[in-house]
Amino acid sequence: MKTPISTEDSFVRSAGKQLAVYALIAVAALVVLMYALHFAAGLTITGAGGVVGAVDVENNEITIYLREEPPQMNSMLATDTVSGMVLGHVMEGLLRYDDNDQIVPAMAERWEINGTRATFWIRDTARWSNGDPVTAQDFEFAWKTALDPATGSQYSFILYPIKNAEAVNTGQMPVDSLAVRALDARTLEVELEQPTAYFDKLVSFATYLPVQEKSFSAANGRYGADADEMLYNGPFVMTSWVHGASMRMEKNPYYWDAERIRLDAINAAYITSDSNTLLNLYKDGRIVSVDLTAEMLEGAMQQRWQLDRFMDGGVFFIDFNHRAERITSNLNLRKALLLAQDGNELVDRVIKLPGYLPAKSLFPVWLQGVEKTFREEYPAPEAPYNVQLAREYLEKAKQELGLTEIPPLVLLSDVSPVATISGQYYQEVFKRNLGLDIIIDAQIFRQRLAKMDSGDFDLVLNGWGPDYNDPLTFADLFASWNLNNRGKYNNPALDALVRTAQTSTDTKTRMDAFGAIQRILHEDAAFIGNYERGRVYATHPQLKGLLRRVFGAESDYTGAYIDASN
Repeated sequence: MKTPISTEDSFVRSAGKQLAVYALIAVAALVVLMYALHFAAGLTITGAGGVVGAVDVENNEITIYLREEPPQMNSMLATDTVSGMVLGHVMEGLLRYDDNDQIVPAMAERWEINGTRATFWIRDTARWSNGDPVTAQDFEFAWKTALDPATGSQYSFILYPIKNAEAVNTGQMPVDSLAVRALDARTLEVELEQPTAYFDKLVSFATYLPVQEKSFSAANGRYGADADEMLYNGPFVMTSWVHGASMRMEKNPYYWDAERIRLDAINAAYITSDSNTLLNLYKDGRIVSVDLTAEMLEGAMQQRWQLDRFMDGGVFFIDFNHRAERITSNLNLRKALLLAQDGNELVDRVIKLPGYLPAKSLFPVWLQGVEKTFREEYPAPEAPYNVQLAREYLEKAKQELGLTEIPPLVLLSDVSPVATISGQYYQEVFKRNLGLDIIIDAQIFRQRLAKMDSGDFDLVLNGWGPDYNDPLTFADLFASWNLNNRGKYNNPALDALVRTAQTSTDTKTRMDAFGAIQRILHEDAAFIGNYERGRVYATHPQLKGLLRRVFGAESDYTGAYIDASN
């Protein structure tokens, strides 16, 4: 699940393909031997307390970490990548992405989409973790509940291609008007507002996951709050969740494709984003994989670890608070801030990690256009670093606002390493180039999302990852009705273009609409691009089959296994 993302969440492969996987400098024979002995000695049950290491061969389980506490395990309410990563292991929708990021059958053994009608046939081996059948009614209940205005789902908009979904979600029609029907226990029929070229990709997303009404009601408002407060239909079941500390997932014996799952357990024994802690956990053989920050990279190279890299598909940016009462609603102030900073400097001199690219657009470089990539066919408008012009826009803003000085601006951010150094960079550069004071409000991920929802910021270090393989997953982020548009940007022309992209089945028409959206966002200085995120990570040599995904669970262990011979 790629949604609002932390700058250090574990959610670009070109068109969803993994990029280069490379080995660093070969090690001398003695170092290789010492390295192998280190892992052989340190990665099983160790210590007097019986602490489980990264790889437990005897019990066929691995130990991982989560950077954040999952804020929401109720799939109808979840909006973030951490929750999405866990949901991707314990739940499954009608369809899923395979190892090559192609849509394949999941809970549905087959499906047909003809014009405005989609039909899914649920496999008779689909089971919940208590042995109950997964039925078409479970999908109907989940989708209607997510769209019910009383639920308050921030991701309800992703269901809008279904006929009457938007009207239901905005209270104009009753929930039962939603055009999704369980014809019987195994047949789900969906009527669409109009032909939707990407609907098969949408149903793999978390908001489309099933929920059993009986278990939801029995949870009495606590569905998804603890490990035992929900049912699971995915490859694993959550057997333990110590909030803020750890989580454990064990193989689901009722999963229809259990033979494909080779691990017996995934032990998320650590929840932390601290770079030094993570580096030491991996070095000491406690976790099977670790994403590296610039500070960690030097130590990793000294350890002669094999490093891999990929682009995770996410784009990061400074989002403005566009609410009328906020000073950042002023266009000239936003233009001043946009021109006073240099994305190349942020990536090359501040972040300093392989694979990162300056964010020139809301649409990342890997998205496909008509025949080439979208950005090749629709180049991003230039926003050159120009301090003199930025200062001129700042003076215009002061005149329009009736101010002699701009008051301090609050920059909301995460507490993660990349967010910290990015915030400090912008604090320094806006002071140096514009004389503006920036107050950094660093919050844990959950609190950042809460403050974004309430509008308690002037600027926020934000990020967005793709929910499905189509440019629309980025294009509708600034639509006025999108609850993930937390800065409350509102432009009727952009809204109309989003509607065009949603309703047209002609590729060129849709791409033209995305190109126009890109231009509007630039002209309105709606955000400041930071970077497209690359990942450099190390993986334990005995762990095989780990997938790093653009779509779905960003770190996917469902196909992973232990190679004890390595």
